[in-house]
Amino acid sequence: MPIRSAAVPAWKVIEQAEPGFAERVRQLFDAGRHKTIATLRADGSPRISGIECELTDGELRFGSMSGARKGADLRRDPRFALHGPTFHPQDGMESDWPGEAKVAGRAIPAGPVATEEGHDQPEGEMFVADITEVVITRLDVEATKLVVESWTPGGGLRTVERA
Repeated sequence: MPIRSAAVPAWKVIEQAEPGFAERVRQLFDAGRHKTIATLRADGSPRISGIECELTDGELRFGSMSGARKGADLRRDPRFALHGPTFHPQDGMESDWPGEAKVAGRAIPAGPVATEEGHDQPEGEMFVADITEVVITRLDVEATKLVVESWTPGGGLRTVERA
């Protein structure tokens, strides 16, 4: 079982605190299979990798294949930023664009990824997220302003509009 910091929540804390916001984040993440994760290399420079994740049982979970650099990055420095699938607003229908979702936090090792029968070695490592920030970026109803909704453990849900 992963060890959590009491100050940094699991996904279920966000679902309980802001259920409507959490549901919109889930819908944005579920809109496509492939997400993008940023990790930190040993020299401190960023690494961007494709990844799949799941929001299940009150947790945000994702894995790394055996020998993958992102897993080594996360074991060395657990900070990450995860960006959901990206879809562009359609011309003339910008106000219908649901936006994009992002999650940042710390990746906590949660054990090996299940192996297929007959394989001796695990196929990779599973991580669960301790979440420090969740963001939805979208347009306002008139599609004239960028709206940034962000949730943090200490600040709750905030909305900022930018012209």
